Amino acid sequence: MNPTRTPVNLITGFLGTGKTSTILKLLEQKPVDEIWGVIVNEFGDIGIDGAVLGDRDGMDVREIAGGCLCCVTGPQLTTTVVRLIRERRPARLLIEASGLAHASNLVDDLRRAPLGDALDVQATLTLVDPRQFVVLNYRNHPIYGDQVACADVLVATKCDLADDGVMTRFRAQTADLFPPKTAVVQADHGAIDLSLLDLPARPAGRYRVRRDTPDSGFVTSGVTWPADVVFDADRLCAVFDRITGQVPGLVRAKAVMNLGRDYAWFNWVEGVWGAQTVAWRRESRFELIAPQDAPDTLTDALAACIIAA
Repeated sequence: MNPTRTPVNLITGFLGTGKTSTILKLLEQKPVDEIWGVIVNEFGDIGIDGAVLGDRDGMDVREIAGGCLCCVTGPQLTTTVVRLIRERRPARLLIEASGLAHASNLVDDLRRAPLGDALDVQATLTLVDPRQFVVLNYRNHPIYGDQVACADVLVATKCDLADDGVMTRFRAQTADLFPPKTAVVQADHGAIDLSLLDLPARPAGRYRVRRDTPDSGFVTSGVTWPADVVFDADRLCAVFDRITGQVPGLVRAKAVMNLGRDYAWFNWVEGVWGAQTVAWRRESRFELIAPQDAPDTLTDALAACIIAA
């Protein structure tokens, strides 16, 4: 946490997943000696959630209605945040996004100047109803998919309404997400642990992991780079095109990389690369599965694609 900037968490999730209820539960756990700011964004012209949250001791609620923060009312976010910090100096800021908001756009806005100079962006929490999550039509919806992909913490709500089969599928599907989430938790009637807010939005630095896959004869290994590291797309593609020659016996390779304006997901299967833009807005990651660990020559070639840090 940066002591000179206000920690901020984005609370996002599709329509009806219980964002306001979860924020109420978080506010119940707020230290009594702290002031927290809450910014509520609603798609309609008449705000309701702000009225539900109301004025409480140690908190200040501001509303932005009439559109999503990431599009129609985007400029209002900067004005509202600046005024709130100047007037109340909150210890933490929570932003409840509209259920129709593209979370990745909001995270970008919070990190860029001028907001990035005043805010310390911490974990983004995305609320999902497991009954919706396991349905392919929901997962393929651009907004829903963006919210899930951008989450640091995935919070399952309304689990009491989901049967055992749905929850089993939900756990299996969330465990298979790439890049993986920092945490996947279940909310008990909207209640989640306050410590989730302190989780970082991205790791502090670069690391390399190596893990033997039991009984398979293969090794999974990977590299990550901080979120502010930007890669040249053409150089990356050139490295990826040569990957089969550099890694004998390659079974699988995948990556999510910061290309400056966008992040891209790359997926190598049986000698063919696929690529698409994604909502991920944290560290860049590269991972492969092969009979041996990723060679240093490949790691160095990837590092040579960096254009800014």
